[in-house]
Amino acid sequence: MSRDLEALFERAERDCGPAFLQFERTERDVTARVLDAFERHRVAARHFAPSNGYGYGDLGRDTLEAVCADVFQAEEAILRPSLASGTHTLAVCLQGLLLPGDELLLATGSPYDTLRGVIGFSGEPGSLAEMGVKARTVELTPEGAVDLPKVQDAIGERTRVVFLQRSRGYALRPSLSPGALGAAIRGIKERSPQAYVVVDNCYGAFVTKDEPTFHGADAACGSLIKNLGGGLMPTGGYIAGTRRAISRIGNRLTAPGVGREVGSYEGGYRLFFQGLFMAPHTVCQAKKTAALAARVAELLGFTALPGALEERSDIIQALLLGTPEKVAAYCLGLQSGSPVDAFLTPEPWDMPGYADPVIMAAGAFVQGASIELSCDAPMRPPYAVYQQGALTYESGRRALKRAFGRLTEVCDA
Repeated sequence: MSRDLEALFERAERDCGPAFLQFERTERDVTARVLDAFERHRVAARHFAPSNGYGYGDLGRDTLEAVCADVFQAEEAILRPSLASGTHTLAVCLQGLLLPGDELLLATGSPYDTLRGVIGFSGEPGSLAEMGVKARTVELTPEGAVDLPKVQDAIGERTRVVFLQRSRGYALRPSLSPGALGAAIRGIKERSPQAYVVVDNCYGAFVTKDEPTFHGADAACGSLIKNLGGGLMPTGGYIAGTRRAISRIGNRLTAPGVGREVGSYEGGYRLFFQGLFMAPHTVCQAKKTAALAARVAELLGFTALPGALEERSDIIQALLLGTPEKVAAYCLGLQSGSPVDAFLTPEPWDMPGYADPVIMAAGAFVQGASIELSCDAPMRPPYAVYQQGALTYESGRRALKRAFGRLTEVCDA
């Protein structure tokens, strides 16, 4: 079986050659953009120093945010360790832009599970709904695209924010490229120039050569323990966008009248600069690992979304496995190939913010870092696993051999 599996992987790698080449070209272009920003903002060792207290005049923080804005071709950016997760980052963004009586229009269908509590769909205290913000949803087309005519028709006088989710989340629809989002953003702005367009950019940064902010998004948000952190940033989130949006969000981040002028970090900023520098390469490694997983799954007769040679706009790889037993086997194999906690057995549990029990394989150096190889699955039909990350392709390949080895054992039983 081991020899057969290795032969299967070697065939899959040959088949993935054209995709790997395209990933490397994107890495080259994005790396150049990051390094150009470092050069323009004269990044130096003094920017790595820690700060404390209020953090007034924190040169490292301010330079890091300026570099982030430059990389995203945005007017301003927030990049802070104090943002605890991607969900927290999105919550701060939406709470900063929305007022009581405003409407939030969800233009990419039902949002990712954890955001439902922020909006108020699950009755959580402190939600936007409790603030008096109404939310409406426009579903994607059957092909998984933004239904722009319906979105334009749904925009009303009170629509203040139109929300677009780039990645698939726990759904089987395709992720949305910045170019596709750009067409939607232009249509939204034609209908309502004053509406803010917010993009959930989690899992999407540096996957393509462009970003949603290149196409007019008022804010693109994400977690720093996903793509942008390069596997080195220990915590935090980012929001890049227009000055009009970022100034309001900054007042929600801290306090009105204070905004982005305060916020210290005793840990220092070296890992944040270094993570941003590494991010284009790390994202490339994750994409290669995802494509390999897709091709091996296809050769074994499973459905992979996206397919191995399809264009990608996020690092998530969905594999439709069909039964709880196959999901558990795949997650166990992936966990056994992890550098941390390889000896643990993943079990489904009721994770906060999720509608169903979730099983997760995640042997990561940074807790919850999905730019590191991980895999999670809500235990509900069609029993698909959602894999993301890999700091290095070779470590990802090794873990995939464990995962598919366990899966084939269950299939053969």
